[in-house]
Amino acid sequence: METLRTLPGDDVRQIMWRFADRYDLQMVVQTARSLARSLVARLVAEGARKTHEWTEHKAQLLSAFDDAGLTSLFMDPHQGGFIEGPKNLALALVAFELSWVDAGAATGSLATNLALAPIHEKGTPEQRDYYMSRCVPPAPGEDRAILRGAFALTEPLPYIGVDTNTMTGKVRVLEWEEGKEPVLHVDKRGRFITGMDFANFVTAAVDTNDPRIKSSCMVILEETDEGLFDRGAPTLKMVHQLSSTRDPVLSLKVPASRIIGGYTVKDGVIVPNYTHSEIIAAVFHRTRVPVALMTTAKLLSAVEPVIRYHRQRFRGGTACEPESAKFQLGLQQKPDAVLRLTDVWATAEAGASLGFETARLFDRLDPTEKAKDKIFAEQGVVGAKSQMSALRKLEKQAIEYLALEALPPDQRDAGRMAELEADTLVQYALLESTANILCPACKLWNTGYGATVMRETVALMGGYGITEDCPGFLFNKWTDAQLEATYEGPEAVQRRHLSVTMTNEVFHARLRNWIAQYEALGAAHPETGASASAASMKLWLWTLEFLLRAKDPEGARLYHSRRQGVTFPLADALCWIMATRSQIADVLELAAKGPENPVVAEGLDGLVAFFSDLAMVQAARSAGEAARICASLVYGFGPQAAEDLAAFETLRAACDRASSGAALAKDRCGAALCQVMIPEALDYPL
Repeated sequence: METLRTLPGDDVRQIMWRFADRYDLQMVVQTARSLARSLVARLVAEGARKTHEWTEHKAQLLSAFDDAGLTSLFMDPHQGGFIEGPKNLALALVAFELSWVDAGAATGSLATNLALAPIHEKGTPEQRDYYMSRCVPPAPGEDRAILRGAFALTEPLPYIGVDTNTMTGKVRVLEWEEGKEPVLHVDKRGRFITGMDFANFVTAAVDTNDPRIKSSCMVILEETDEGLFDRGAPTLKMVHQLSSTRDPVLSLKVPASRIIGGYTVKDGVIVPNYTHSEIIAAVFHRTRVPVALMTTAKLLSAVEPVIRYHRQRFRGGTACEPESAKFQLGLQQKPDAVLRLTDVWATAEAGASLGFETARLFDRLDPTEKAKDKIFAEQGVVGAKSQMSALRKLEKQAIEYLALEALPPDQRDAGRMAELEADTLVQYALLESTANILCPACKLWNTGYGATVMRETVALMGGYGITEDCPGFLFNKWTDAQLEATYEGPEAVQRRHLSVTMTNEVFHARLRNWIAQYEALGAAHPETGASASAASMKLWLWTLEFLLRAKDPEGARLYHSRRQGVTFPLADALCWIMATRSQIADVLELAAKGPENPVVAEGLDGLVAFFSDLAMVQAARSAGEAARICASLVYGFGPQAAEDLAAFETLRAACDRASSGAALAKDRCGAALCQVMIPEALDYPL
């Protein structure tokens, strides 16, 4: 039977992650990879991670990012960038490539982008063009210094990263002469702020400390402003040491025009157009995705070093003869090593599929969201609550569209479907309902469960895994993953987000469509695990609907925002399911589009067979995790109605049966790992 010949290359990944037709993105990937596997790898090998300080050694990264064009990636062409339109997939690919070697370098490359994100998402047009055009390297003959930024959200203990509604940073009116722009005073103490060693400006979240300012907001602070711009002490972190992190102290006088998104004056009170939480919601809605893929890149990057270590384990000295199986295969003689590595690889594929699908989704959502904002502005629908109320009224139309989409093409009302497709607000509701699931799901699952699997990866290297010269820097990657799980909101924040959004009826309609789609795929392609994916989706949805109406013995509702012993595990189960669904979709994309690429077409059958087996392995694991969690919730709160238990048990049995053949698929993956060709040596130090 045809199986995997070599590790998948760029042609395969471009198809699976849907950028085979994007030459600009392919060049970005090559540039980021070249930088990662040369300068970044050399810095790690030379010990640059051994200090908390930002050194001249590390500072080489900034000019390298500039020269490679990565600093300009976030900008539009008229601002000095080179990619028109949304750039979520581009940024995700760069984070992935840099994290393949070191995630601290990836964080450093994204630091100014994160600082610019509040301005990009909610800033005035003037703010957006001014700052973004000055954060690109100066053109030849242009006499100016490049701006670099830092994003100051978190506060000193005890509030660090806990609650975005709790701000110790304050803003007040310092001067307000009649007929002139108000002058503000901002006090902000940051904690764990990335990029502070070299930041020229900071986008800071602050709360009002003055009755003349209505609400919290975000403010742009520059190092040349009057007052204190103290970069603070280096954070004594043990991970991501190739990025700059300090605890700044800022006390500055700034014009009110620095309020991100602008403001109005009503009855003598400054009313920011956006609160800090509204801005942060828009920012983190997108920037969580590259962080999620940082951990995934670690897992995929570990496959080759682990295979090499296992095969070479007994070579040297008189341990074995060169022609012996022990010499050729080493630890791969026994199934345990390759079966455990199969689990690592399957997890990595699912995380990559989920992360890159989410990035592509945001590339579709961004222009739709801008069009939505324009329509609402024309209609006078202002403020987050007003927009949410208006969008809620569109849910029936969004569900209607999904119902039409689920029908066979010859049974659809083509006119009505075209009408709904042309309705920007309906399309926004559809995209947003899915993004509200996939974004927190990939951040939670890729980094949280991914960090756990990275520990298994290090263990697969034996004692070598915890040494400084471990190939692939695997120990560094394991420890770095612990930080990524807390970046941009720890696990509890993502679970809380999901507990709210996963009850959305538009998402449920979408999920029912996926169930039907994957049931059909399971019948046509049983080798992919699509049947297990469909069965776990069906079981999860039934469990959610049950929990929404069920009560405990004291009469209290089971599904409630404060009952996180219910909502949080159910969110975890959904993450497993969404990752597997994305992975199967990528395998089918490879099978469909692979024949069009002559490089991929050679050996395509083996590639598809291997990736299908990986997907089946992951689908069975996901179905098992989802079923376990759902069972603990259905049975765990006391006796329930017999008809409910019977319905659940039927669905769970179907879920278990749908995993038929997964163990055989895992055996085939293990056998493939014993045969696959790998390069003679890693293409970066160690």
